[in-house]
Formats: sequence, C-alpha cells, structure tokens
Amino acid sequence: MKTRKKLALFSAMAFAGLGCLGCAEDTVETPTQETQAVDTPVARTDGATGDAGMIASAHRRATEAGIEILELGGNAFDAAVAVASTLTVVEPMNSNIFGGYGTLIIYDAERGELRYLDNNGRFPKATNSDVFREASDLQDMMRTAKAVSTPGNLHGFEALWKEHGSMAWAELWEAAIFHADEGVGVTAPLGRAIAGAWGHFSDRAKEIYGAGGEPFGEGDWLGQHELAASMRTVAADGAAALYGGSIGEAVIAEIERRDGFLAMADLVEHEAEWFEPISIDYRGYEVVTAGAPSNSFAALVAAGIMTRYDTAALGSNTTAYLHRFAEATKHAFWARLKYAGGPEVNPPPFDMLLSEGYWQEQADALDEDRASGFDPPGPTSTEDADTTHFVVADRWGNVVSATITLGQGFGSAVLVEEAGIWLNNSMAYSTYEPKGNPMDATPGNRKHSSKSPTIIMQNGRPWAAIGSPGGHTIPQTVAQLAINLIDFEMDAQTAVDTPRVAFAEPDALLVDERVSERVRAELEAMGHNVRPTRGIGLPHVLRIEYDADGRPARFVGAADSNGVGTAVGLDAETAR
Repeated sequence: MKTRKKLALFSAMAFAGLGCLGCAEDTVETPTQETQAVDTPVARTDGATGDAGMIASAHRRATEAGIEILELGGNAFDAAVAVASTLTVVEPMNSNIFGGYGTLIIYDAERGELRYLDNNGRFPKATNSDVFREASDLQDMMRTAKAVSTPGNLHGFEALWKEHGSMAWAELWEAAIFHADEGVGVTAPLGRAIAGAWGHFSDRAKEIYGAGGEPFGEGDWLGQHELAASMRTVAADGAAALYGGSIGEAVIAEIERRDGFLAMADLVEHEAEWFEPISIDYRGYEVVTAGAPSNSFAALVAAGIMTRYDTAALGSNTTAYLHRFAEATKHAFWARLKYAGGPEVNPPPFDMLLSEGYWQEQADALDEDRASGFDPPGPTSTEDADTTHFVVADRWGNVVSATITLGQGFGSAVLVEEAGIWLNNSMAYSTYEPKGNPMDATPGNRKHSSKSPTIIMQNGRPWAAIGSPGGHTIPQTVAQLAINLIDFEMDAQTAVDTPRVAFAEPDALLVDERVSERVRAELEAMGHNVRPTRGIGLPHVLRIEYDADGRPARFVGAADSNGVGTAVGLDAETAR
C-alpha cells in the first residue's frame, strides 16, 4: 500500500508549506525550528462535517491517521487502532497503547450490537496495597514501579481488531511508526507535561524528551526511535510481543530493577474482556456507557436524577441548573462509593441505581437552595486531564468511543528504556481505606476507574458518541455533554465548548471561569465552595444524521477549543 509515501508527502508539506509540493514522495526534509512550529497543532473550533465518516481526537496527527484508514476502506474499528497507536506517539503523557489501560464502547452496525471492551487489566498477583496506606507521601509513591498495574490496552485493541476489524493489522500501525521515527512537534500541553514530570525522568528519558539537560517545550522536535522499533515488532507479531514476548521481557526487567509488583505471569495470563454495557432512557434517547467493572454508572445516575427536573426550562448554566446538577452528581458519587466493584466482588445493583424510582428518591432528598457536603474518607480524587478520549464513526454506521490513559501524566514515570514505552500508575488510583474495600488494590482483582466513553442511541441507531479525559470529573463532563446535546439541543461544537462544573474532593465545586461572576457568587451563597478553573475535561463528540432509508448521511464532529484536538470528517469522493 502507499500509506508510507502519502504520510511522508503530507509531513513534508506540513514542514515547508506549499513550496514543498515538488518534493519527492519518498523524502522528508529535516525540520528546522521554523518548520517545527508548523507541525504543532491548534484546536479546531468550528466543528467538522463529512458524509462518509468522522474522527475527533486530541491531536491532529492521530485524527489524520484514522481518517487515512477510513479513506483506504477500513472501518471504525481499524481506524481506532490507528488513532490509539498514533496518540501514543504524539501525546505520550496521556496514553500508551503498550503500557496504558482504557475503556471502549462500540457499536457494530452489521450486528446491530453495542459492546463494552474493558482494557483495564487486573492488579498484579504480588500486589501489597499496604505500601500505599503506609506511604508518607502518596504522590511520590505514584511515580514508582509499585504503582504499575497490568497494562491492558494492547490486548484490548487487538481484540477489537480481531473481532470487528477488516484491514491487515500491520497497516494500522504505519502512521504511528512513521511519526515515532520521523518525529513530531511538541505541543504546548506536551511541553507542560514534560516539564511537570521532568524530576521523575531517568537519564535516558531526559535524553529523549529534552536536550542539553533541559526539557523540550512547545515547538521542539520529538523523535522516539525505540518506540518505533517496538511498534514494528507488534505490527509484525501482534500483542503477544508484550504479553510474554520480547517487549514483555523488557517491561518486566525494568519493573524488577525498580522493585515493582508486576510480573511476567501477570502479562502472560492477561486477556481482553468484553462486558455488557449499561444504559438509561434519557428523554427518549438511550444513553449507553460501561457497566461493571467500570464506575461509569455515576454519569448515568447523575443524568437520571436530572430527568426529575425540567432542565431545558432551568436554562444552560443558570444558577438553578448548575446547583441541581452539582447536587445530583454528589448523590451519584455517594452511590459510586457504596456500590462500585467488579462483577465478581461487589456487583453494583444496576436495576436499582438506573431506575426512575431511585432517581426520584435522590431528587426528593436534594436541597434546591443549599449545597450539601462531600468529603469521603481516603485519598482525594484526581481532577487532571492526563487521559485522552477519541471518537470514530465510519460510512457504515460503526462507532467507537474510547477513553485511554496512563493514569497521571507519563503514568508512573517509568520508561522501559529498551522499548520506549511508558508504564501506567493505575495502582495509585485505588481507594485504600478501609482496607479490603471493593475499590482497594487487591491481588488479581480488576481495576476500577471513572472512564465513561458513551454512545447515545436514537431509534436503535447511534445518534452521538461522547467522552472526555479528566479523572474524577469524567462522569460529570459526560453527563453535561448529554444534557447539552439533548435538553439544550446544542450542536456538537457548542456542546463541548459550553463551560462546565464539577465537584472535586474534598468538598469543592470547580466552576469554569467563563461562567458569569454573578452565577458563581450565587452558587457560593448557596454554600458551594466555588473554585474557578480554566476548563474541565477536554471532550470529543460526534453526531450522526441519517437519510430516509436509515443510512448514515452526515457526520458532525467537535473537539474542545481549550485543547489542541481536531475533528475531521471524511467525504465520500475521497474514500475507497
């Protein structure tokens, strides 16, 4: 295929502008400081449309990698592998198809089937969560090999491709390999993440992500040759290279050197797991997200409680609306603390939690004039955006909504130097008190998280796909996106750009600084501990419209204007 040549030509044009149109397809100019800045993406803020597919992700290069797969005749599931692998290269702090974990909701149009793919893995068999309970500084412990849990992304994306893909596996990795080898421009978010984690980097990591002992910043050029080599191995040998093969051996050697819990047996015994998603009827739309072992149900509970109000009449981002939403979300998160757990350990009572009767009980208990407190025991939750979300839809109506992460920015800050792979720190996001609770880091148990990729159905077909990074705030962002699209009838771009709120532990209400000072003051007067912030989450959204015969006819996508993400639509005349 001609993918490699096409990528080379496109990248050369990006480096040098139109003057490079005469360059040979096989060549790429060495980037200068001036041309490096050209490759640094900016957010697309006007939305995007297409009639044969849509992708929205956190980086232009990743979106383009997926679009190229769709152009070549691949489906949404093929494109998702290309997007995820390329994000590993261009957004290394937020996700890693090797060392990370994630959650996917997919819709297979041919089967008419919604599925939940859990890439979160299980805690290593040697896990001893006492080291986290006894740690004098949990933040420091998060940046060690002990925080590394079994990575599940690679097995998950391979399973997605094996069961639903259509193209050759190796083709899906070409864009990622190209960008890892040839390099990419450092974005402002990546530059900030490198600087923030620099003190935890090994000497080799500093050589890759910096120069002259200083971290790379925006506009610098990042090449990742060891990562490219690992990707070539996986493109040829599949996920087995990590789960027992040569890459796995390199991972375990690094973990053993740093005294972590992960062992080869954890990798060898790992497998991708499919589960049934859960859903609610939200004003005639079916809102679908991940069930157990994910904790995504908090998004559905919060949205369900809001059905007890005439949300459209309350108005977008009014004091009355934001207060009710914040309180509904607190009720949802108390339920999450009480009922969260894997299907084998503490299966949540979804029949009760997702029922109108339960929502009405919570709404009746909600004080419409005063804020309630929320200060649970144990470590406070993260509110950062060190995760990534992307959405993909193809001409046949297949849809992928995927949230993947390393945990914190650059995860554990453990770089497998031989392989160029960052490892997660998901162990540190457990709830350690009391010991043995369903969300404790128990050997062999599944991890739990807030990742809430979501597909919204109407008349039995995908109507929208939504999701966001943001740690503890993810279910809150997802619920607000659904409300924006359905209750307030916003277009995709307006839905993602409208300011949001999110409560944060212990007992604070994050409010986007674009919300009016009057509303913020009124919320404060109601007892909310208001903390103004610049944006909450970085969601990506797509919408699908259908023709009279029920075939996808128009796709609309959007990326949050606070980030550097991009939505790109595919037109039928450019697709095979």
